[in-house]
Parts: sequence; C-alpha cells; structure tokens
Amino acid sequence: MSTPNSPIGPAAATPMSTAATAPEVLFDDVSKFYGEVLGVNRVTLRIPPGITSLVGPNGSGKTTLMNLMAGLIHPDRGVITMRGLSPRHPERLMRILGYATQYDSAPRGSTGLDFVTTGLILTGFSSAEASTRAQAALHRVRMAEASRRKVASYSKGMRQRIRLAQAIAHDPDILVLDEPLNGLDPLVRAETIALFREYAALGRHVILSSHVLQEVDIISDQVILIANGMIIAEGQIRSVREEIHQHPSQFVIRCRDASRIASLLFEHDHITQIKMQDDRLGLLVMTRNRADFSRALTRISLAGHTVESIVPADENMGALYEYLIGGDR
Repeated sequence: MSTPNSPIGPAAATPMSTAATAPEVLFDDVSKFYGEVLGVNRVTLRIPPGITSLVGPNGSGKTTLMNLMAGLIHPDRGVITMRGLSPRHPERLMRILGYATQYDSAPRGSTGLDFVTTGLILTGFSSAEASTRAQAALHRVRMAEASRRKVASYSKGMRQRIRLAQAIAHDPDILVLDEPLNGLDPLVRAETIALFREYAALGRHVILSSHVLQEVDIISDQVILIANGMIIAEGQIRSVREEIHQHPSQFVIRCRDASRIASLLFEHDHITQIKMQDDRLGLLVMTRNRADFSRALTRISLAGHTVESIVPADENMGALYEYLIGGDR
C-alpha cells in the first residue's frame, strides 16, 4: 500500500496501481442465498468511481451487497472484483477498502482511539503509525476531543462518526458505508458529505446505502435501486427514471384554462391520468411517453393556450423510492 505524505486526508493520497488499471467495482451474475432465503439474485453491476447510493426497502439486499463487497460473505455463484481485487483475498482487499456498518462493534470498554487504532493494526500498520493515523482520522471527523472516552458512552451520531473514522483511517480507495448519514446533526452531515465528495473527486469509490432520500438526490453520482434481492435500475437519477417503464412519468403544469388543456391532453393515448390542482391553475399529468407528451404540449401552446411552467414531478429519489416499494403515486 502506498503511504501518502499525510496520514489522513484524500487530498494528499497517491492512487494505487490497482486503482489505475482497474478502477471499477464489478459484479458478474452474482447470487447469494442464506439456506433457502434469497440474499441477492443474479446481480450484474459495473460501478464507476464516484458516489453511488444503494436505495431500497429493508430486506431488499443492500446489506448483502455491501457484505459481498467487503468479503465478509462470498457469493454462491458469480464473480466480484473490487478495483481489480477479489473479495476472496481479504488481506489485500482490506488495504484498499474501508467498511462501516450500521452496527456497533467496538470491544467492551474500548475508547474511540482504541477502536480506530486496533482497526489499523489489523490492516497491517505498526503501532506507532496506527496511532498517528487514528488521531488524524478522528480529527477529520471531529471526534478528537472525545477519542479517549469509551465508545459505550457515545451518542448515536458519535458512534456513527467513530465508525467512519475507522473506515477512512488507512486512506482507502473504496469506502463502503451502511447508512452513514443516520443520526448526524446537520453540520456534521454536511461535513461528512463534503468528505465523500473529496474522495469521489480523486477518482475513488464511495458506495453508501441511505434512506435520507433528499440527500441521495444531492450527493449521488449514480443510484442503484434494489428490491427483493434484484437490481431494479441503475444509473443517474434521470436515466434511472427512464428505466422504470411500467410507471407513468408525472409532470406538474401551471397554466390558465386548465380544464381546456386537460381536455386536449386527454385526446392522446399516452395520457393515463390528469388531476386538477385545488386552485384550478395547475394539472398533475401522468404519461406513458414523455416525448409524445412534450410534443402534445407544444402543439397546445402554439394553438394559443398559455402554459406558464412544466416541472417533472418524479425526478427525485423520493418518487423513485415510492415506485420501488410499490407505492401508488
């Protein structure tokens, strides 16, 4: 593992040779079962560097995917490579990967400094370098002052930060983080997102699960939607929305003469539903074909009907999540 000049902080890091030659995280037809219970089924993914969010309901397979990435479990079929390394070689993988789960796992009586330092020693650092790196990581997540307190005394947000400190302390090329924004106050949440962006800007992987859907919208370079152990869609939020063909696209139209415009739109087969807004100056329109809808609305405008604005109502993670879990929107 190359050692940066600074013990922590992605801005000072030197990319590893594996990152330069094979920078993707790849799943090739991967399945995992727990006895007769499905974990994930025939997952094929190509995850580029950047911030990728895994989104899905509880039990969908997100944690199984992350445990497979970290080599904590192995697939029953298929192949996984993490920037060129197999999770079946944990000694090599743990040098380039930092994993933070949702679960408290600090040994009884351990302080925050002990927790992070021990993780570094297990990764292969000497005691002296582990101590230096641990203190730098704790400072990076604003836990230096509390580092000599026992982890058992920490609040939920503090435990979240101590796990993140352990994940970043060895300056990995891949971060895999299970619900890393849970329990953080707004200031710490903003600082944590800034850290993710720093890593992503260096061509590293930040793969996280989240139910903070508004923040998924803001921070993610791409999303992976998962349900029942299968990938429903992946890509940028806009392109993911295009993949979910079975659900109509939704638009909010602000307009005068809303009743007449609704009547004209209903002449088209691709329109599935129109709802009048309470002030009768707007419509919620559902269409099976976005391009045909755009052309129809253009013709209506050219015919002299005033359309003040058109806003997609479903290009956000909240809407996609509702679709994923079967909401009827």
